[in-house]
Amino acid sequence: MAGEPSGGDLSRLRQLNSLAVIKALQGGTSLTLTEVAKHTGLSRASTEDVVRELLQKGWLTEAEPTAGGVGRPARRYRFRAEAGRVLGVDIGGHNVRAVVADLDGAVQNTARVPVTPEMGRAERLEAVDRAVTECLETAGLTGGDVWASGVGTTGLVDGVGRVVLSEALPEWTGVDLAAHVRRLAPAPVLVENDSRLAALAECWRGVARYAKDMVFLLAGLRTGAGLVIDGKLHKGFANASGEIGALPVLGWIRAQEHLSGASGEAGDVFAAARAGDRAAAAAVRRYVRDLALGTSALVLALDPQMVVVGGGFSRSADVLIDPLRRELDRWCIRTPEVRMSALGEEGVVLGAVRLALDDVEDRVLDGRTPLLSQP
Repeated sequence: MAGEPSGGDLSRLRQLNSLAVIKALQGGTSLTLTEVAKHTGLSRASTEDVVRELLQKGWLTEAEPTAGGVGRPARRYRFRAEAGRVLGVDIGGHNVRAVVADLDGAVQNTARVPVTPEMGRAERLEAVDRAVTECLETAGLTGGDVWASGVGTTGLVDGVGRVVLSEALPEWTGVDLAAHVRRLAPAPVLVENDSRLAALAECWRGVARYAKDMVFLLAGLRTGAGLVIDGKLHKGFANASGEIGALPVLGWIRAQEHLSGASGEAGDVFAAARAGDRAAAAAVRRYVRDLALGTSALVLALDPQMVVVGGGFSRSADVLIDPLRRELDRWCIRTPEVRMSALGEEGVVLGAVRLALDDVEDRVLDGRTPLLSQP
């Protein structure tokens, strides 16, 4: 009969309904069947079927009933965030961070290993091993307990987790990060550019949670951008979107050089500008002008709702945001809201966690993720 859903369509519908119920219950919420149906828009009968299946698979468990009321309390259900763990790794110029999070994205354990921008490939990969191993061991886990790993790194990354090009870190071009991390945690490993992961984190846990179109600026010892279009991280045809800094005329390559010199490191320059030092204030203005050129080009092309500035310099919002907004006013037809990230240096590793969770949820949909433990 024409119009009847096929077996594949019905299977997909069940998977989507299951994910809708899981989403409704994530974050520590416990709900009754009636409340789940209201949150998901499913009929009560369909909700009951989905909840029963998720209970059998171990994704949900029955929660403690709510005290009070008259008569027997309705059964309540919660998502078993403790059923699995994901790993997030941020490989930066000065630190390698690793975190373990549950299936709600709540960070359980962290580890940080200092590195230097001058380190070669072998030393930096050894730091990755140390950070991941320490993080797992302090959590009482092994690599086999990890359901998925997300990894953030500077440079262009291809679809299989290899660094195609990196100018910021020595000997980093060509590193197969996915294969390296799989030695430590054999579950799927997803590798992405750090600016994009910071943008992903900002939409998940940061100031851009309500923004469907957003430009994220990674402002620090180098400058990068991540783009969110219609609520989704935009990667581009060859995974190279946002690399506007490759145009020398825009000044992103040299921007941070304005903040070095007689006043010391960048943080010292920002502090001096804050204290009223004229030379430092002029250096910050030159930095912001370079930052604003590339940002204006992205704003004019995308017309985003918001520009978010994150990275190492985000701690100096008080001396950056207003000058940046004024520069955007000069060049843009419409200046979007300009905000400083609340996630700071944790943005990339949180984005790596979100990337891993997205992969787990995708595999929930098609049944490739069995539960590793039952309640």
